[in-house]
Amino acid sequence: MKKIHIIAIIIIAIAIGALIATLGNTSTYSNFAEAMQNPDTEYHVVGKLNKEKATEYNPAIDADAFTFYMLDNNGLEKRVVLHKTKPQDFERSEQIVIIGKMQGEEFHANEILMKCPSKYNDGKQVAEAK
Repeated sequence: MKKIHIIAIIIIAIAIGALIATLGNTSTYSNFAEAMQNPDTEYHVVGKLNKEKATEYNPAIDADAFTFYMLDNNGLEKRVVLHKTKPQDFERSEQIVIIGKMQGEEFHANEILMKCPSKYNDGKQVAEAK
């Protein structure tokens, strides 16, 4: 075999390996019930903050521990432990997507995505404070 064929085979093998690794790390959108059934699988859980229950964040004790209660789209409530600092304007979020795994009765999240209220109102931009 020529050197060019060997190099091409190696490049193809690396590309296939990278593709398999990428597909293996993907997680799926779900709810708390499904996440409880498969605690070893990472899930994206979509829901809303339960504003009736208190959030807990004390950076003096642990800056990377923020806890709150969230209702998934099916109405199931779970305590969520976010292993990051408390996001800015968290209480104003309309919808939350948390990425992580169930551990017992708690959902431990590594990432959080928030949908905040729109800056636009009836197609007109709300004046920003300067």
